Amino acid sequence: MTTLIESDEHKALRAAVSAFAKSHTHESRTLWQEAAELGYIGVNLPVAYGGGGGGIAELSLVLEELGAAGNPLLMMIVSPAICGTVIARFGTEAQKQEWLPALADGSRLMAFGITEPDAGSNSHRITTTARRDSASGDWLLTGRKVFVSGVDIADATLIVGRTEDARSGSLKPCLFIVPRDAAGFTRRRIDMELHGTEKQFELVLDDVRLPAEALVGDEDAGLLQLFAGLNPERVMTAAFAIGMGRYALSRAIEYARDRTVWNTPIGAHQAIAHPLAQAHIDLELARLMMQKAAHLYDAGDDTGAGEAANMAKYAAGEACVKAVDQAVHTLGGNGLTREFGLASLITASRVARIAPVSREMILNYVSHQTLGLPKSY
Repeated sequence: MTTLIESDEHKALRAAVSAFAKSHTHESRTLWQEAAELGYIGVNLPVAYGGGGGGIAELSLVLEELGAAGNPLLMMIVSPAICGTVIARFGTEAQKQEWLPALADGSRLMAFGITEPDAGSNSHRITTTARRDSASGDWLLTGRKVFVSGVDIADATLIVGRTEDARSGSLKPCLFIVPRDAAGFTRRRIDMELHGTEKQFELVLDDVRLPAEALVGDEDAGLLQLFAGLNPERVMTAAFAIGMGRYALSRAIEYARDRTVWNTPIGAHQAIAHPLAQAHIDLELARLMMQKAAHLYDAGDDTGAGEAANMAKYAAGEACVKAVDQAVHTLGGNGLTREFGLASLITASRVARIAPVSREMILNYVSHQTLGLPKSY
């Protein structure tokens, strides 16, 4: 399969992003804009709308290398990967013209709201509803969302709701672009232990009135449109986790080479070397599945991509947590200091296991969809 060996173009892109990311010793407010100006943020978006004409394979590569240099950009998972992809595939020409060039050049951001307080991983229990105003044709949205990243810096949020009649029948998720300043659209920051640039929010939609053209795609397309965004989200989360794991591992390797006890670098001892080697192997294996998932998605195989994307996210989350844990352990007490910058990753690495879907739900997916085992729920 072509995903086993990277093309020369991908190798060149990886090297260029790596060099760019390493030139920024700390994540800065200008990093996003500078990355966008170099074409990295919109690399997956259509050329006709200012993008690079690539796919999720290229975008995940960019995010991985940014993370491996210690400069991950969480909103890449959301703005170009989820929102940009959904609009590019299903949006009207007007929506594409309005949003895609701006998402590509970094001048605008879009957040994504799907998770609800009472629904969790069960999208069939989404209660955010959209109903038509028969007089004007407008949509009225009511509901709540939680753990929505970057709402304060985003120009709009792509909200997953459902048409009101779907509450008593089959699930019919619909996607709406909700402007940041829409009347009735309020946010509350969630106090998190995570210390990332992007903050987490709870959203309340209280009869938010939107024009008919705020609906993205077909009202009846349902899960097809939703998973057009969720599969890239899983691939990109895998890239985020692999990048983080690689960064932690690189710090540990550097320390194990330099730290000397009894005239011997600690990396010479198998008790240190072997766990680091295992962490590297796990990260490499996770990357292979991530590349497979991205390849299938970009080739238009949504079903195959769904399975691979879930597996990639699972493998990357596990590999990331283990790599961070081993990196911190390698540094001993130094691994918990601010100076070495690994302690904060202990919390951050857990996110890859939990979001956007827990590892247990992925195991459920594989059990049911791949192995054909009966459901327990």
